[in-house]
Amino acid sequence: MSRLLAALAATTALALAAPAAAQTMPGMDMPGMKMPAPRKPAAKRPAARKPATNRPVARRKPAPRAKPASPAASAPVMNGSMPGMAMPPAKPGGDPMPAMPGMAAPAPSGTPNATAAMPGMDMSGDHKDHDMGAMPGMTMPGMEHTGTALPAGDAPAPRPPMDHYADRAFPAPEMNRARMAMMREQGGQTLYQVMFNLAEVQVRRGGDGYRWDGQAFVGGDINRFWVKSEGEGVFREGIDSAEIQGLYSRAIGPYFNLQGGVRQDFGPGPNRTYATLGFEGLAPYMFEVGGAAFLSNRGELFGRLEGYYDQRITQRLVLQPRIEFNLSAQDVPQIRLGSGLTDAEVGIRLRYEITRRFAPYIGVSYEAKTGRTADYARADGKYPTTTSFVAGVRLQF
Repeated sequence: MSRLLAALAATTALALAAPAAAQTMPGMDMPGMKMPAPRKPAAKRPAARKPATNRPVARRKPAPRAKPASPAASAPVMNGSMPGMAMPPAKPGGDPMPAMPGMAAPAPSGTPNATAAMPGMDMSGDHKDHDMGAMPGMTMPGMEHTGTALPAGDAPAPRPPMDHYADRAFPAPEMNRARMAMMREQGGQTLYQVMFNLAEVQVRRGGDGYRWDGQAFVGGDINRFWVKSEGEGVFREGIDSAEIQGLYSRAIGPYFNLQGGVRQDFGPGPNRTYATLGFEGLAPYMFEVGGAAFLSNRGELFGRLEGYYDQRITQRLVLQPRIEFNLSAQDVPQIRLGSGLTDAEVGIRLRYEITRRFAPYIGVSYEAKTGRTADYARADGKYPTTTSFVAGVRLQF
């Protein structure tokens, strides 16, 4: 009896050890791959108690016991859907792993890439630098011959599209006329403007007077013809000094123009004609500046610098400081001018723009003659310095 019990115990132990051995088959310990644990068999239900009565009770059939899942059923299915995958070689001294459908047999231990026969796949456990582009079937449609994947060669580059691409669909003469019309509208138009920056009455000591300073131009963005005029006088005494200039102006940059032409003087003194060369433009911080040199028909050289700034207080109220300097390279007693700085004028005016074309203003202006020019003024019975309260209107057409 004891021998029979020993044989049954040995058979039971071998039967229980078989599933565990199947889970540790040689060659299945792939790095990063874990086999699922076997399911535990269902717990055995306790036997139902018999009823206390002596009445016979129909016994229910016991539910069939759940069979433990086999290792082959619980393991992941490897049906060869991953082409080129090879299992690692069996460990030394272990039993060879039987071949499975769709899976390549393990390569010999001496063969390169024995553990990673799939191109671009490293089975060592470090998956940071996998080359997914080397896997079969990973090439995206349309990406075979683009970018750096173009075949090498010395073929010439494709021709760029033509400038006037619309000429391929429309008549070339019609498109040329359309382009010329666009260029005229966007910068080739003929522009014009007439503006009197100063047109005022001056209330001052020694006799009230008047003054004007205006300019007009006609032309395009690059080439223009300018007419400038300025002068002053005293009521009931006539014009004290006046001039008119005709200038050709050419843009030499986005903000400055170079001007050249002729200037003609009028007034009680001797009239003179000058060759004129100057500039006009917009300095940084929106300062309107200008300058000119005048060479008379008698060889006399004069110069002028002026500028003003429009400080907008509100959308309609504007404060305009203004300054002007006149210079002479020599004494000219005939027109009562000395050499050096002949006179300077500093003023400030506050205007209200009813519209941009019509803006009345009030202000104050201070003018001083210097050097020999001041001496000529005293000799003629005039004040070398004057302060004037002004009122006028700024006009623009």
